Amino acid sequence: MPVAPHCCHLIPGKVSLATLKLIYGGNIKLTLDERARSSVLKARETVVAIVNAGKVTYGINTGFGKLAQTTIPAQRLAELQRNLVLSHSVGIGDLLPDNVVRVIMATKIISLARGHSGVRMALIDGLITLFNAGVMPCIPEKGSVGASGDLAPLAHLSLMLLGEGQVRVKGELMPATEGLALAGLTPFVLAPKEGLALLNGTQVSTALALRGLFEGERVFAAGLVAGALSLEAIKGSVKPYDPRIHEARGQPGQIAVAAAVASLLEGSEILSSHADCGRVQDPYSIRCVPQVMGACLDNLNHAARVLQTEANAASDNPLVFSESGDVISGGNFHAEPVAFAADIIALAIAEIGAISERRMALLLDSGLSGLPPFLVNDGGVNSGFMIAQVTAAALASENKSLAHPGSVDSLPTSANQEDHVSMATYAARRLGAMCFNTAAVVGIEAMAAAQGIDFHRPLQSSPLLEKELAALRQRVAFLDKDRLLAPDIEEMRLWACRDEWPAAVAALLPGTAR
Repeated sequence: MPVAPHCCHLIPGKVSLATLKLIYGGNIKLTLDERARSSVLKARETVVAIVNAGKVTYGINTGFGKLAQTTIPAQRLAELQRNLVLSHSVGIGDLLPDNVVRVIMATKIISLARGHSGVRMALIDGLITLFNAGVMPCIPEKGSVGASGDLAPLAHLSLMLLGEGQVRVKGELMPATEGLALAGLTPFVLAPKEGLALLNGTQVSTALALRGLFEGERVFAAGLVAGALSLEAIKGSVKPYDPRIHEARGQPGQIAVAAAVASLLEGSEILSSHADCGRVQDPYSIRCVPQVMGACLDNLNHAARVLQTEANAASDNPLVFSESGDVISGGNFHAEPVAFAADIIALAIAEIGAISERRMALLLDSGLSGLPPFLVNDGGVNSGFMIAQVTAAALASENKSLAHPGSVDSLPTSANQEDHVSMATYAARRLGAMCFNTAAVVGIEAMAAAQGIDFHRPLQSSPLLEKELAALRQRVAFLDKDRLLAPDIEEMRLWACRDEWPAAVAALLPGTAR
């Protein structure tokens, strides 16, 4: 039986990260807070008054970018807005997936409804109607430098409103006019400033970065569970997780991660079985999980704050201030905050995979782990997890290259009018590939750690980890001899991409905490 859609009520400027995560997840209907309507109407009245007075104002009755000094006569303003959308629809590459497009549409609605864009309420209502009808614009993934906003991809979103190009409904491509009809709409004729308000803004970069954040917190959670399983597999020491160590340093993520891992290990027979073994130190990939993963958590939390702010922002240009009647040209379309947030998410994702791959290598080294070489009996005839670790190393290494900051790059555009750009769209887009890689790395580690723990049977791990092991074994079997591992690796990648985690871990995640 179909599940009823969840209703997300948007209060522009106050939309939570948890709401944005629901929108990303799908099966959502949007409603807009009625209080937003008066601000939208007042801003529109300001624009209409400027047009009626014939006052030359950038973005309303002028050209754009380097052509901002060109005044456009009143009878050509509708043509100006239409031409703007058509001329800027120059994206290329694969289409962005529906989960990202949903967030783009929702954040564009939020931005326009802040009451600083000067658009008609009918335009915002049209976007909400299309969203709720499941009519998604076809937006190519490449073609934005992240300033002056995400011009090309947002132009492709805007094409839908004009009845131009294609849309996607339940995965099926169709002409935009058909999509509009499905939603009970006809093509819009854009009024003064509306084309520019639709095209300017950071919504595509922000949506892609939010995808990176939401997928990144999943692999972070998986990394904590996999790390705890690896500690059990090598019979590592829990002493480095003593809260006194972490409170002495004071880093909040480190303190939280140490407590979460200690909670995962509570009640373990394996831990008590070697309490007096005299082991002094474990390698850093086990001992320094709180320090490394805690720093990753702090980065994810900082990025979450930036992206929540940006998702609620009025980021087009110029902005309308109806109280004074001013229309002011600035630069809120410059996506540097999003680029920085995406870059630190990239660092976190890369490090989650890097430390996981090192624990995987540790598990296979019998001299350090105390386990059979490559975690398999009858070694020599069987290679065990030998080459699975090579895959993990390849993916972790690939992420090192992908983690190079996008924000340090810039190429001038628009005849040097736009002489410094953020590259936020690329910085955010590459996070999808990085999360895929790290999910596979962490999944391989967890599979190997489960193999190691099975060599310690009949000893039991903690109740929480035994529950994780039982779920893991439903996905992949114990490796008693060599078999095709590629399907198991894919199963474990999916394991690392799930939403449900032990409460102590889930409570740390930015999308849960807000």
